[in-house]
Amino acid sequence: MDRPLSSRPHGAEPRQGAQAIRRALSVLRILAAGREDGVPLAEVVQATGLTRPTVHRIVHVLIEEGIVERHGRSGRYAIGDQVPELALARPRPSPLLVAAGPSLRRASLEIGDTLFLTVRTGNDTLCVDRRIGAFPIQVLSIEVGARRPLGVSSAGVAILAAMPAQDARKIVAANEKRFEAYRTDAATVLGQVTSARRLGYGMREIGLVQGTKSISIWIKTPDGQPAAAMTVSAVRTRLGPRREQEVAEILLREARTIEQAIRGNPRV
Repeated sequence: MDRPLSSRPHGAEPRQGAQAIRRALSVLRILAAGREDGVPLAEVVQATGLTRPTVHRIVHVLIEEGIVERHGRSGRYAIGDQVPELALARPRPSPLLVAAGPSLRRASLEIGDTLFLTVRTGNDTLCVDRRIGAFPIQVLSIEVGARRPLGVSSAGVAILAAMPAQDARKIVAANEKRFEAYRTDAATVLGQVTSARRLGYGMREIGLVQGTKSISIWIKTPDGQPAAAMTVSAVRTRLGPRREQEVAEILLREARTIEQAIRGNPRV
């Protein structure tokens, strides 16, 4: 139960305000993952770990502010029309996207399979760019704008692998309830993170789509924090042991090129 305002200890109000903001942002991130289809309230409750009354209260305040909308027929909640309007305040692409453009083009031409650029946002990954290669069979498993919990894709595993182990474990624990929707669990994700640290890249033998395989290399900011990952997804027959190593080396080369490009501009 919330503590009455008059009984809160001195200095508690800023912490309470910060907590409310973080809770609202966690709800928004889950709703963003549902995109146009929206997300049922029960799923938001499960994913955030908040109580149903708390989620209900947050969602309805966000509806009043135009940030969230409720679909009349399905009863699902989704990001509202005002969010794209707010995004117009930053029309220019981020330094990371600008720096990654040439590398994505080079790697796409050289490899021939679909490339994805995924960034970390809180405890999630967000796909911000996708390049379709020239090979006749392309794996289009994720669209630009798709959001996933860190750890359910090779990109998320790669980003976690580039963090200090303690930080990665905290994020995996925070996302544990959300993993169920992706048919994985914390122990499996931590095992994949350990393997990625050993290999030097994230690799999923079975991608988000059956019969596919994914390889991801992390990209770090100038302060050494993993901010993104570059991923190749292809049909499994395209990524045998020998070609897996070749593709990983191309991704590693381009990831280091991106890091050098953003080194002079820390606003990634």
